[in-house]
Amino acid sequence: MGKKRNQIAAAVTAAFLLLDLAAVSGCAEEQTTASGTNGVSQETMQLYRFWKTRYVTQDTYVTTEPQYYVYYSEEHYAGDFVSVPVTVSEAHGYGMLIFAGMAAYDPQAKSYFDGMYRYFKAHPSDIGPHLMSWQQCDNGSSLIDGAVDGSMTGGESDSATDGDMDIAYALLAADAAWGSNGDIDYLGEAKLVIQDIMQYDVNHEFWTLTLGDWVSQCDTSESYYHATRSSDFIMQYLPVFAEVSGDANWMKVYDTTYQIIEEVTAENGTGLLPDFIVRNDAGTFEPAPANFLESDADGMYSYNSCRTPWRIGLDGILTGNKTAKQFAQQITAFLLDQTGGDPMEIKAGYTLDGTAIEDYDDLCFIAPFLTAAACAGQQTWHDQLRQTIVDYGDDVYYGDTIRLLCLMADDGGWPMPAGAADVLLGDVNGDGTLSLADLVLLQKYLLHQEALKNWAAGDLNGDGGINGLDLAVLKQNCI
Repeated sequence: MGKKRNQIAAAVTAAFLLLDLAAVSGCAEEQTTASGTNGVSQETMQLYRFWKTRYVTQDTYVTTEPQYYVYYSEEHYAGDFVSVPVTVSEAHGYGMLIFAGMAAYDPQAKSYFDGMYRYFKAHPSDIGPHLMSWQQCDNGSSLIDGAVDGSMTGGESDSATDGDMDIAYALLAADAAWGSNGDIDYLGEAKLVIQDIMQYDVNHEFWTLTLGDWVSQCDTSESYYHATRSSDFIMQYLPVFAEVSGDANWMKVYDTTYQIIEEVTAENGTGLLPDFIVRNDAGTFEPAPANFLESDADGMYSYNSCRTPWRIGLDGILTGNKTAKQFAQQITAFLLDQTGGDPMEIKAGYTLDGTAIEDYDDLCFIAPFLTAAACAGQQTWHDQLRQTIVDYGDDVYYGDTIRLLCLMADDGGWPMPAGAADVLLGDVNGDGTLSLADLVLLQKYLLHQEALKNWAAGDLNGDGGINGLDLAVLKQNCI
């Protein structure tokens, strides 16, 4: 009792870990670099070079230090006085993640990352001062925020939660890769973004992730106030944000989000999550109605939620979270049955009971199942998916970028600020000792009455979660 040991699951320090997911998924011998060591594979590096050339773009209207963004559109300004969207914060977060993850492989990664950081700072939201405006448009003389319906002038701008979260995490990874003593204080900037996400992108009544900082200005009677988006369920980040910020409320968001995942997926047994989810008057969560925000597929597994097998499955791999693993196993079993083991039979959208809503495939739907397959331990299916993803051919920004991120994770190239901190397991009140006070606080936490001061010390049995089993271990230790 009282002995300190390393807490790997969800621990965070300034060290930079490229966790070998390939080894975790059982394919370490297959995913090798040119030198034969585990890491980003040759095929991933080839895709990275293609992606960087095709999608990473310099803002040529800026004549000072270079600013870069990820070009997500297939249109260019035509000189017809109609502005054209060129990028969104979602794409920008992806780009910053990729360059941070490639720090050990590309000597130019830092230069590109810093240029993307400068672009992010040049396009803030009007609401969360350290968050990014969700879209920029080209009007022929500058990239403007808040343009509506081809307007040549900017307007009000706000953020999108997933872009905010990826940018914050990428800044933490940059701090771990390059340090924060240079021209950019990556760690300090990350903390500011994390603080604004908690203030503006989190519903403090329900402890859910909202659709963006604009929801913080919604009345509690509005449907958007009660909504969340499954593509924002980037579960691995939430414990990291808790550790970096010292704000235990992030673990409330973590726990609540997993409750939502369990609640919604239990209905049909497919593991499929809808694009948007709303909290009803009874206090339970259900799929949003058609055209809730974007399309008639808002309550289905479509172009937002297609990322959930990657986002949630990665937390299962990195932390061992049981709910994440159950989710990955469920959705993988559904896909194996639905496709007969042929990845090209994965369709571009489903109703939650598993009925395909489109008759075509799409890379952005196929690639995320690679992470879920690794998490679920389905090696044969994983290998089939990987080969399909690698051989798929050129796609558009969305599919190519998601494919690259999933392959980076699969190879072991996922950027992760990770654990070397000594944690006194059971010291949930953070006073440096084990006592009955810790036992009382952990019990109140499990009853949703109080937050833990030191959440990383709560997983005493090392299963990736905090539950009654940990309470039993702590009770035994205290006695």
